[in-house]
Amino acid sequence: MTENQPSGDETRHLTPKERAARGRAARSDVPRSSHADFRPPPKRPDPLEIIGRQSATRVPELVPIRYGRMSETPFRFYRGAAAIMASDLAGTPRSGITVQCCGDAHMLNFRLLASPERRLMFDINDFDETLPGPWEWDVKRLSASLAIAGRANGFSAAERASVVLAAVRSYRERMREFAGMGNLAVWYTHFDADELAQRFASVMGAGQRDRWERTRARARAHDTLQVFEKLTRVVDGRRRIAPDPPLLVRLQDLLPDLERGELEKEIGRLVERYGRTLPTDRRFLLETYRLADIARKVVGVGSVGTRCWIILLLGKDDEDPLFLQAKEADESVLAPYVGGSTFRTQGERVVAGQRLMQATSDIFLGWERIQGIDGRRRDFYLRQLRDWKGIVVAETMAPKQMALFGTLCGATLARAHARSGDRIAIAAYLGGGDVFDRALVTFAELYADLNEKDHQALVDAIGAGRLPAEAA
Repeated sequence: MTENQPSGDETRHLTPKERAARGRAARSDVPRSSHADFRPPPKRPDPLEIIGRQSATRVPELVPIRYGRMSETPFRFYRGAAAIMASDLAGTPRSGITVQCCGDAHMLNFRLLASPERRLMFDINDFDETLPGPWEWDVKRLSASLAIAGRANGFSAAERASVVLAAVRSYRERMREFAGMGNLAVWYTHFDADELAQRFASVMGAGQRDRWERTRARARAHDTLQVFEKLTRVVDGRRRIAPDPPLLVRLQDLLPDLERGELEKEIGRLVERYGRTLPTDRRFLLETYRLADIARKVVGVGSVGTRCWIILLLGKDDEDPLFLQAKEADESVLAPYVGGSTFRTQGERVVAGQRLMQATSDIFLGWERIQGIDGRRRDFYLRQLRDWKGIVVAETMAPKQMALFGTLCGATLARAHARSGDRIAIAAYLGGGDVFDRALVTFAELYADLNEKDHQALVDAIGAGRLPAEAA
């Protein structure tokens, strides 16, 4: 077994008793209470150098937008600082049990998504950093994000603790449930939005139920037709992407004619070749569309500056759209600490990780590699730009709302980990008590302190003119 394969490959043929014994034995080497401890080493890498190395490979004119967004709040900084946290987590205790990690499991990477059967599901969304690694790292990134968001909302220390406890307890209890289930039962488990509403109805107040219904309604409205109306307009009788520079720039406006023509052909070939990574039926469906327009789009916080193209395809007529997003895939931030990907391209790494962790994935999810006008070959993964996506607004959450949301996130993360790792060993390691839960409350607060210092360092560097920043 290679270093970055999920541990399920190693233990899948052991008996449940042997797997549970392995998990309990790990407590001797790595006590559950040890996860509370977090002390940055004296020679901790400079966090600004870490994000600076990432920026060096990105589109130069977009880097100031990245710094501008990360400087807004400690929570926004945290969203863009997965590489910094990966470096910090590398020195923390680990049980030795490996899963397919998300790599960036902060709270806003959990959201409502559409299944191919047109059901609204709750699942993890972003897999840019996915790679096999210690299961604890994902749980710690989720926990710290909840503590940081709680601070931004003015929660007391006790309220933040209750939120983190809810999330970690949910992870632990769900993992124990999965440990007792058969392999197929685990694989088929999913979190349907309608079923979740029924399951949590008894603990949701009237206001929470109303907000949940509004969130579901907004998610269903955020579909291809909605983004088509929002991001396109008719120009000379044809549908074209409507520019919104610098966040959305048509390829036609981005490069000189010769370079634009070369890149347009390459992106066209990208769409054609990426179709080979889809199942036969979906490749057939893709081939019924024709390329209509291309634009560069700025997305997220941590991803700002990576190359991201939105591609407008049209079907039976000019009012039958399919929007694809082709997003650059670089090496995972976890790779320096757990080993590089075993896949041929980084795009395939992302897609394979997403398919393994998600209960159901976008029907147009695939990957390809293309050559840029600078001669450099880059990896991409593709999916629909928007398909029934619903995201929470962390800033408006009260403590009870965030605790409930954390419960959903913890359960979802447990399901994702149970698919790829040794769920029986993890459950045995965690046990039936709250030792690990309480340890992560302490960890989350310690890391929130460090995140605030790192955020201030970025703000100071921008103020001193050492780093460029632009609001957008």
